[in-house]
Amino acid sequence: MPLHLIKLAVGCESVKDLSGRVAERAKLAKAQGLPRHHIHVTRMTPKRDAELLDGGSIYWVIRGEIAAREKIVAIEPFRDHDGIARCRLIMQPKVIAVAPRPMRPFQGWRYLTEVPPDLGSAAASIAAMPEPMRRELRELGLL
Repeated sequence: MPLHLIKLAVGCESVKDLSGRVAERAKLAKAQGLPRHHIHVTRMTPKRDAELLDGGSIYWVIRGEIAAREKIVAIEPFRDHDGIARCRLIMQPKVIAVAPRPMRPFQGWRYLTEVPPDLGSAAASIAAMPEPMRRELRELGLL
Protein backbone atom coordinates (compact mmCIF):
# COMPACT_ATOMS: atom_id res chain seq x y z
CA MET A 1 0.00 0.00 0.00
CA PRO A 2 1.57 3.32 -1.05
CA LEU A 3 2.20 6.17 1.31
CA HIS A 4 1.08 9.70 0.41
CA LEU A 5 1.83 13.29 1.41
CA ILE A 6 -0.62 16.05 2.23
CA LYS A 7 0.18 19.74 1.73
CA LEU A 8 -1.68 23.05 1.77
CA ALA A 9 -2.14 24.61 -1.67
CA VAL A 10 -1.43 28.12 -0.43
CA GLY A 11 -3.08 30.81 -2.52
CA CYS A 12 -5.29 28.43 -4.52
CA GLU A 13 -9.01 29.07 -4.43
CA SER A 14 -10.17 25.91 -6.24
CA VAL A 15 -9.08 22.73 -7.99
CA LYS A 16 -9.43 24.63 -11.27
CA ASP A 17 -7.05 27.31 -9.96
CA LEU A 18 -4.51 24.63 -8.95
CA SER A 19 -4.83 22.92 -12.35
CA GLY A 20 -4.18 26.24 -14.07
CA ARG A 21 -1.06 26.88 -12.00
CA VAL A 22 0.29 23.38 -12.69
CA ALA A 23 -0.41 23.73 -16.42
CA GLU A 24 1.35 27.11 -16.50
CA ARG A 25 4.44 25.70 -14.75
CA ALA A 26 4.53 22.73 -17.15
CA LYS A 27 4.25 25.12 -20.09
CA LEU A 28 7.17 27.21 -18.78
CA ALA A 29 9.26 24.07 -18.23
CA LYS A 30 8.58 22.91 -21.79
CA ALA A 31 9.56 26.34 -23.17
CA GLN A 32 12.87 26.08 -21.27
CA GLY A 33 13.51 22.60 -22.66
CA LEU A 34 12.93 20.90 -19.30
CA PRO A 35 10.72 17.85 -18.67
CA ARG A 36 7.02 18.63 -18.21
CA HIS A 37 6.78 17.95 -14.49
CA HIS A 38 5.29 19.94 -11.65
CA ILE A 39 8.01 20.59 -9.08
CA HIS A 40 7.37 21.70 -5.52
CA VAL A 41 10.34 22.60 -3.31
CA THR A 42 10.15 21.89 0.43
CA ARG A 43 12.58 22.35 3.30
CA MET A 44 12.27 18.83 4.71
CA THR A 45 13.05 15.66 2.77
CA PRO A 46 10.67 12.73 3.36
CA LYS A 47 12.47 9.85 5.09
CA ARG A 48 10.00 7.30 3.72
CA ASP A 49 10.74 8.11 0.09
CA ALA A 50 10.67 4.50 -1.15
CA GLU A 51 7.07 4.14 0.08
CA LEU A 52 6.09 7.45 -1.52
CA LEU A 53 7.61 6.48 -4.86
CA ASP A 54 5.68 3.20 -4.84
CA GLY A 55 2.53 4.85 -6.25
CA GLY A 56 2.18 7.71 -3.77
CA SER A 57 0.61 11.09 -4.45
CA ILE A 58 0.62 14.52 -2.91
CA TYR A 59 -2.87 15.48 -1.76
CA TRP A 60 -3.61 19.21 -1.87
CA VAL A 61 -5.70 20.98 0.77
CA ILE A 62 -7.62 23.87 -0.77
CA ARG A 63 -9.68 26.19 1.41
CA GLY A 64 -9.88 23.74 4.31
CA GLU A 65 -10.59 20.56 2.30
CA ILE A 66 -8.50 17.83 0.75
CA ALA A 67 -9.57 18.50 -2.84
CA ALA A 68 -7.00 17.19 -5.36
CA ARG A 69 -3.91 15.08 -5.83
CA GLU A 70 -0.88 14.68 -8.10
CA LYS A 71 1.18 11.50 -8.51
CA ILE A 72 4.74 11.76 -7.15
CA VAL A 73 7.34 10.53 -9.65
CA ALA A 74 10.61 11.54 -7.95
CA ILE A 75 12.10 13.03 -4.79
CA GLU A 76 15.39 14.91 -5.12
CA PRO A 77 17.24 16.31 -2.09
CA PHE A 78 19.56 19.24 -2.91
CA ARG A 79 21.27 22.28 -1.38
CA ASP A 80 20.18 25.74 -2.47
CA HIS A 81 22.56 28.60 -3.29
CA ASP A 82 22.76 29.46 0.45
CA GLY A 83 23.76 25.89 1.33
CA ILE A 84 20.42 25.06 2.95
CA ALA A 85 19.14 21.49 2.48
CA ARG A 86 15.93 21.38 0.44
CA CYS A 87 13.90 18.79 -1.46
CA ARG A 88 12.22 18.78 -4.86
CA LEU A 89 8.96 16.84 -5.00
CA ILE A 90 8.51 16.04 -8.68
CA MET A 91 4.98 15.19 -9.79
CA GLN A 92 3.11 14.38 -12.96
CA PRO A 93 1.50 17.63 -14.15
CA LYS A 94 -2.00 16.19 -13.92
CA VAL A 95 -4.30 17.36 -11.12
CA ILE A 96 -6.93 14.76 -10.16
CA ALA A 97 -9.97 15.93 -8.18
CA VAL A 98 -10.80 13.80 -5.14
CA ALA A 99 -13.89 13.53 -2.96
CA PRO A 100 -13.54 16.58 -0.69
CA ARG A 101 -12.76 15.91 2.95
CA PRO A 102 -12.35 18.60 5.64
CA MET A 103 -8.81 19.23 6.87
CA ARG A 104 -7.57 21.73 9.42
CA PRO A 105 -4.57 23.92 8.58
CA PHE A 106 -1.04 22.72 9.37
CA GLN A 107 2.51 23.71 8.47
CA GLY A 108 4.70 21.94 5.95
CA TRP A 109 3.65 18.51 4.72
CA ARG A 110 2.45 15.39 6.51
CA TYR A 111 2.32 11.69 5.64
CA LEU A 112 -1.14 10.44 4.71
CA THR A 113 -2.36 6.84 4.63
CA GLU A 114 -6.17 7.13 4.51
CA VAL A 115 -6.96 8.96 1.31
CA PRO A 116 -10.24 10.12 -0.20
CA PRO A 117 -11.31 8.45 -3.45
CA ASP A 118 -10.82 10.13 -6.82
CA LEU A 119 -13.85 11.79 -8.35
CA GLY A 120 -14.46 9.49 -11.29
CA SER A 121 -16.49 10.07 -14.44
CA ALA A 122 -19.74 9.50 -12.51
CA ALA A 123 -18.89 12.47 -10.32
CA ALA A 124 -17.60 14.65 -13.17
CA SER A 125 -20.70 16.84 -13.02
CA ILE A 126 -20.10 17.45 -9.32
CA ALA A 127 -16.44 18.27 -9.97
CA ALA A 128 -17.49 20.72 -12.70
CA MET A 129 -19.66 22.70 -10.27
CA PRO A 130 -18.25 25.95 -8.92
CA GLU A 131 -16.46 25.18 -5.67
CA PRO A 132 -18.55 27.56 -3.49
CA MET A 133 -21.72 25.84 -4.72
CA ARG A 134 -20.30 22.38 -3.95
CA ARG A 135 -19.35 23.49 -0.44
CA GLU A 136 -22.80 24.91 0.22
CA LEU A 137 -24.56 21.78 -1.09
CA ARG A 138 -22.29 19.58 1.05
CA GLU A 139 -22.99 21.71 4.15
CA LEU A 140 -26.72 21.30 3.48
CA GLY A 141 -26.26 17.53 3.25
CA LEU A 142 -27.22 17.39 -0.43
CA LEU A 143 -23.89 16.01 -1.64
